[in-house]
Amino acid sequence: MATKESFDLVIIGTGPGGYVAAVRASQLGMKVACVEKESRPGGVCLNVGCIPSKALLDSSEYFHLAQNHLADHGVQTGRLRLNLPVMMARKEQVVKDLTENVGKLLAGNKVQVFQGTGRLTGKNQVEVKSDTGNPAKSIHLEASAIILATGSEPVTVPGLEFDGRHIVSSTEALSFDTVPKHLGIVGGGYIGLELGSIWRRLGSKVTVIEMLPKIAATLDGQVARTLKRFLTQQGIDFRLKTRVSEAKVAKNGATVKVFLETEKDKDTLTCDRLLVAVGRKPLTQGLGLESAGIEIDPRTGRIPVDASFQTTTPGIYAIGDITEGPMLAHKASAEGIAAAECIAGLPGEVNYDAIPSVIYTWPEVASVGLTEDEVKKREIPYCSGTYPFLGTGRARCMGETDGFVKLIAHARTDRILGVHIIGPRAADMIAECVLAVEFGASSEDIARTIHGHPTFSEALMEAAGAVRKCSIYAS
Repeated sequence: MATKESFDLVIIGTGPGGYVAAVRASQLGMKVACVEKESRPGGVCLNVGCIPSKALLDSSEYFHLAQNHLADHGVQTGRLRLNLPVMMARKEQVVKDLTENVGKLLAGNKVQVFQGTGRLTGKNQVEVKSDTGNPAKSIHLEASAIILATGSEPVTVPGLEFDGRHIVSSTEALSFDTVPKHLGIVGGGYIGLELGSIWRRLGSKVTVIEMLPKIAATLDGQVARTLKRFLTQQGIDFRLKTRVSEAKVAKNGATVKVFLETEKDKDTLTCDRLLVAVGRKPLTQGLGLESAGIEIDPRTGRIPVDASFQTTTPGIYAIGDITEGPMLAHKASAEGIAAAECIAGLPGEVNYDAIPSVIYTWPEVASVGLTEDEVKKREIPYCSGTYPFLGTGRARCMGETDGFVKLIAHARTDRILGVHIIGPRAADMIAECVLAVEFGASSEDIARTIHGHPTFSEALMEAAGAVRKCSIYAS
């Protein structure tokens, strides 16, 4: 006979949105349960997304540095050899350690985790089915409030169906057992560029195929063009304005033939692995949304929510990738905290104008706020200032002088509208910029703030000064 338990809050999903929401709700005095279908908590981000990809990016960067740059610093490395199994084992250990920490965090905050697939069976009802499918082992949970935090999955493309080995998603591309001789990538977004960087550094020939005229379409145009130039110099081949109509695996399983189309002609590309990374879609199938009366946006497949993250059904909330906005782990976490606070009767909210985004290529790319194209489209009067890392002492000492900082401010109020960084440590530098946007700071505020010397952040200070042409280095 199925068991039944009651909670103040039940959360379906333990990714960056779900587990953070659970901890915050517990801190606010709620009795909380989480439902997780996978064997480990952490969702896509910790298990097959952000964390394993960054572990491989760092490892591959070390390999690349040893091959190409350590000699410049007087470090003689001798004959280098890649041990891919060790690299993969390290990645798995990083994932294991972090997911175990999440489990301990939930347990330490008295959050009860139910293993199985969660499905809404009514307004305040969640059914948890075990992997065995035995109805007798089903658990029925009752809750005053429910948060849906199920995340997303890779988008599939007709004619490019995943087979898990030759035509793959980002999940399989994180666990190749050998370095592909030629890796084809459909999609020039964040995921494709990061995974392409990993395997290019490890020796693959990499070809990125993108329908649009530029890569990383959401980036500031100047930054996107600069990133493409740097990645091209690193050996990644780009085919822009090109559509993939179909891909066929050879009978011997050794190669994949990719059929390409442009406005002018048709072509083919032969590779041994094809990564399809054209985006992700909300993971809502099987959630039982209909039984709970929850509406879905037919255009995007996402769940509409109000200012308190509540769906069209009172008492049921949604956060993260299944709602509107960028599919970013930190966005989901911010929404998880805010949703828990709203459920507790507190004024939880998220400032969507101050959400950073990062591409972990090298050089890194990080941004917050509006791009120059967006500012122009909205007809906002603006000033912009840029400063190259070539002009900073720390970048020269490190030998990492590629890239620049670009700051955009309102022409009349001087309020910062957006900051875009391509260069070393951009992922860490953007935090200061996010804080500035959150507090409504001006470019003068950053320009007059004393930054340590020598540091990469001095480039931000100089770019802020250049907005008003007050930098001593501005031309």
